[in-house]
Amino acid sequence: MNGQKTSIISPAFKNMEYLPPKFTRDGSGINPELIFKNIPAAAKSLALIMDDPDAPYGTFDHWILFNIPPKTKEIKEGIVPAGAIKGKNSAGTLLYISPSPPPGKAHRYVFNLYALDSLLSLREGADKAQIEKAMAGHIISQASMIGLYKR
Repeated sequence: MNGQKTSIISPAFKNMEYLPPKFTRDGSGINPELIFKNIPAAAKSLALIMDDPDAPYGTFDHWILFNIPPKTKEIKEGIVPAGAIKGKNSAGTLLYISPSPPPGKAHRYVFNLYALDSLLSLREGADKAQIEKAMAGHIISQASMIGLYKR
């Protein structure tokens, strides 16, 4: 990994800046492009969890992917990377749920990337709690970025 810290960025928005409406329910509702940098050579898989800690009834999980191949350098706009397993979001689906906060203050949409030293022995549809439990003790690097959105 040459001593550099794992990071996640997007060409669509910068950390702590507003998501373009295209990636929200007010637009196309597709996932933004994400780029992963400095994934450790020891990584056996990656996991991505996007959630909204500002949701009215507690954190809302918008998008969960795990067992992403560690050589994956990006997630294209509107695409799930080949080989990734879809986890269950707070709406009970396996899809990207685009931001749709109630009118008022801006919500934070946190994209958390985890590099793991193993594959997770979970089936498609595992929820965040199951994934976090399975990741415990296996996270060798992590990064996050936050997109904001307000209506």
